[in-house]
Amino acid sequence: MNGRTILVTGGSSGLGAAVVAAVAKAGGRPYVLDRQPPAVEVPWVECDLSDTRAAEAATRRLAEQAGGLDGVVTAAGMDVPGRLTDVPGETWDRIVAINLLGTAAVIRAAVPHLERSHGTVVTVASTLGVKAVSDATAYCAAKFGVVGFTRALAAELAGTVGVTLLIPGGMRTAFFDDRDEKYKPGPDAVLNDPADTAEAVLFALGQPPGCAVRELVVCAEQESSYP
Repeated sequence: MNGRTILVTGGSSGLGAAVVAAVAKAGGRPYVLDRQPPAVEVPWVECDLSDTRAAEAATRRLAEQAGGLDGVVTAAGMDVPGRLTDVPGETWDRIVAINLLGTAAVIRAAVPHLERSHGTVVTVASTLGVKAVSDATAYCAAKFGVVGFTRALAAELAGTVGVTLLIPGGMRTAFFDDRDEKYKPGPDAVLNDPADTAEAVLFALGQPPGCAVRELVVCAEQESSYP
């Protein structure tokens, strides 16, 4: 990383925290956007990514604080599984806003900085962005959207900013903690270590200008939601 500045959304927990640790270990300078403070001492700005204008403003603030950006990783995400008619409308909307609209808002604000540095964007979709399942209409809609958004973004920014779509499988994080028991991974579920997925993110960020890793699927070998 050699001192490169990397903004990580959702960098206080889960995959985001693993990316922050990997960037710092590699000699980079991570910056975090999150609702909660990171467990480690890194610069951060409190932000609810469902408020897209606030997300844009927070991104610009961190970019100015950092003196520019060399990379952005949109690791923030949330889900509340349930049937379409059982999930409250405001919850359904929030899932889409954080996972998709917040992703686009942060990148929109970061692009001018990334163009100056010929930096890299890594968006975080999901295996449920390529395979639909029941009781996940909001999450699938959002993550399918991230897939389409990222592919279009790669075409739009070709030659100026590297763009990588990351499609991770289930990981051992707090992502599942607040779910109803029937939606939690079972005791025999095989989940990936987020640190391993973070290494894939680091690989994408580390490509030289002009070379882009367009898409990465990273999951446990027995991942049930892929292919």
